[in-house]
Amino acid sequence: MSGTGNGGSVIEIDDQQQAARDWFESLRDSICAEFEAIEREAGSDAAFEYSPWDRIDPDGAPGGGGVRGLMKGKVFEKVGVNVSTVGGRFSPEFAASIHGASENPSFFATGISLVAHMANPHAPAVHMNTRFLCTTKRWFGGGADLNPPIPYQEDTDAFHACLRAACAAHDPTYYPRFSKWAEEYFFIPHRGVHRGVGGIFYDHLEDHFEANFAFTRGVGEAFLDIFPKLVRKRMDTPFDDADRARQLEWRGRYAEFNLIYDRGTLFGLKTGGNIDAILMSLPPLATWS
Repeated sequence: MSGTGNGGSVIEIDDQQQAARDWFESLRDSICAEFEAIEREAGSDAAFEYSPWDRIDPDGAPGGGGVRGLMKGKVFEKVGVNVSTVGGRFSPEFAASIHGASENPSFFATGISLVAHMANPHAPAVHMNTRFLCTTKRWFGGGADLNPPIPYQEDTDAFHACLRAACAAHDPTYYPRFSKWAEEYFFIPHRGVHRGVGGIFYDHLEDHFEANFAFTRGVGEAFLDIFPKLVRKRMDTPFDDADRARQLEWRGRYAEFNLIYDRGTLFGLKTGGNIDAILMSLPPLATWS
């Protein structure tokens, strides 16, 4: 089966890869529609603007591409929802660091990546990403984590409860393992603090495509269920200049993590992805002490 990029960059994809791609793009559509609905509830006509991009592999062959979705509104100060489907060959030095690519640098990757920075400091920022990668191995990875500048324990509990239920529907060991993984991964070593209040993070779920694909869909559906509820709950909370200052300083920490430690940022840069799409996770405004 052949799959097209978004502006003519064609790569060959098989049935599993097509199914994963279709789901990620469908999830993108559902999330963007829900976020635009929230903007309408706030009296805003903000909408996502979509920018297709294509990738060419270093050898000149078609390398797939993606679509960057970006909205700046009344509730969502800046939110990016990206999908991409790319393939080609890793550089030899990068291949050595990727599961299943050390002997054969050929790869395929499709996924969705989302980061929302909210206008109200009481409304939590959030990150969500799920992906399907193929080298000589095939696996799903991803997760979601909540990043409130001003944390509310009840929001943290609700977010984790939704992800816990999504995990429990597939494997009782998933939530304990993946929430601990998120706690360890979303940590800023040079600051000695966590990026947010956690969530789940998983990688290298391989060998059982249908089961792992079902779990990955469950993660996306759980996110679509819980995050809009938290936004609607907090988006009209009164705030003052001190709250805004706290938010902007927290965003500086978030930017530091994404630029120094985030695997997705590194993967995008190392594989020739679209720079604007890769860096859409950066906040629109931030401060450093």
